[in-house]
Amino acid sequence: MEEQMRKIGRQMAIRMGILMSLALSLVGTLTSGHFTVPGFIISFVLSTIISLIIGFVIPIGKVTGGLCAKWGLERGKIGTRVVESLISDVIYTPVITLAMVAFAYNMAMRQSGGMAQMPPFIIMFLKSLFICFVVGFFLIFIIQPILLKQLMKKSFEEV
Repeated sequence: MEEQMRKIGRQMAIRMGILMSLALSLVGTLTSGHFTVPGFIISFVLSTIISLIIGFVIPIGKVTGGLCAKWGLERGKIGTRVVESLISDVIYTPVITLAMVAFAYNMAMRQSGGMAQMPPFIIMFLKSLFICFVVGFFLIFIIQPILLKQLMKKSFEEV
């Protein structure tokens, strides 16, 4: 049973990592005002690598489950799902957003020879972080239970 749960956790990390990367890369490149397909693809690949590393290093299910249990939240209730989504969002979104904004900022500066007319890095980061945090929260809140249900069903059908 524990091995099945680990397998489900790994599959969730992969699927949520790819979905978060896709959504945050798309939102980030669209809100930058300079959407290009190559920029989006590079952003998506970099973001996916970061998401997968986070997902395999940090057992998100155990972290959220442990914190919710510690706070006395009952699994399956809407309030608990909100807290679980916030915890996952706080773990993933700042790291991915920082990497994406740093990448975009450095590319713009490099391509312009340091003459790009952009707001300061911190302003770009905070604006993007806010937008991506909201998008990430709703993505996690809506998609994670659906994926978990599918993976649990698939896992127990195999037994």
